[in-house]
Amino acid sequence: MKGKHQRKEVDIKLFRKIISLLGVLGGLLLGLYFFNQQGFLDIEYPRELAMPLGISLAGGFLVGFIFYFTILPLVESFRKAYAWIDIKLKAIPTQDIVLGAFALVVALLIGLLLSIPLSRIPSIGVYISPVVVLVIVFLSIKLALSRKEDFAIVSSLINRKTAHVNYSEITNNNKTYKILDTSVIIDGRIVDICKTDFLEGIILVPEFVLEELRHIADSTDVLKRNRGRRGLDVLHKIQKEMHIPVEIYEGDFEDIAEVDSKLVKLAKLLNGKIITNDYNLNKVCELQGVSVLNINELANAVKPVLLPGEEMQAQIIKDGKEAGQGVAYLEDGTMIVVEGGKKHIGETLDLQVTSVLQTAAGRMIFAKPKNSSESVTGVN
Repeated sequence: MKGKHQRKEVDIKLFRKIISLLGVLGGLLLGLYFFNQQGFLDIEYPRELAMPLGISLAGGFLVGFIFYFTILPLVESFRKAYAWIDIKLKAIPTQDIVLGAFALVVALLIGLLLSIPLSRIPSIGVYISPVVVLVIVFLSIKLALSRKEDFAIVSSLINRKTAHVNYSEITNNNKTYKILDTSVIIDGRIVDICKTDFLEGIILVPEFVLEELRHIADSTDVLKRNRGRRGLDVLHKIQKEMHIPVEIYEGDFEDIAEVDSKLVKLAKLLNGKIITNDYNLNKVCELQGVSVLNINELANAVKPVLLPGEEMQAQIIKDGKEAGQGVAYLEDGTMIVVEGGKKHIGETLDLQVTSVLQTAAGRMIFAKPKNSSESVTGVN
């Protein structure tokens, strides 16, 4: 690892030196060209060549110096811009791109035909023509995408061809796939899990999941729109900032309407595992015999273990459902209902665990105030 890092540093230094040298040569040639155009490089007066040559050389070194310190930030900015554009384009369905391109071509042809007579209008014709073309292009693309359901035949042909190609490519490589569903992407904890390198194989994101995320991100509801955009940002982090490989499955199942059912079908075809935090999808996968990794179950599994008799401190936040009960929380979010704690709301008490029950839905803690014989119940 150290040797690889050193080689990378050497490559960066060599790259900067090459770019700087090119900058010196470019600045020198540009200066010589300028002075030659002004007639200062007349070989009949060799003594007068010193000043333009010196200025050109100094300008070349100045350009090289600027290139040396600016080339890496420029390259990094370009890389980030490319990554952002890449994830945004991948979030756009293939059929939308095809329909948009077709609408663009048609709109340009119509705009070209209309711009010929409009350009002949005295004084304002030259300014009206490009405005009309832009308006036609915008309306055409907007209309095509808003009526894309009417192009279902074209879309199905595109999806059917894509699914066949991608399925054959994926099933022939004998790789292990972890398939993400929409809920776990929006949740965001998958990023932290990927950072730990506990996941093996390839993260697979189906295009129909991206389509669902895109619809959520375009929702008129502010909360749903923010959740959708958060999901797209999470995918960007996984794909560009993590070492784990990520692939996009561009196929679809036209005969299945529900996204969850499509995920189950895809997992069966690829013999992959679905990563989710959706309780209902978890149960469906169990019934269908599909392997599933539940983020919530993982979170419960890594919570600190509390044994009966152990002591802890917690602040009583509010009263519980039953008479006399108070509610407190652990740092990991586990809720504790303290019997007799209602009268201590706002206080930090020493509590003693009496029993712990772990279920698929969460962890239940039974505790009581220290040095108290009262029974208590807790729910996560």
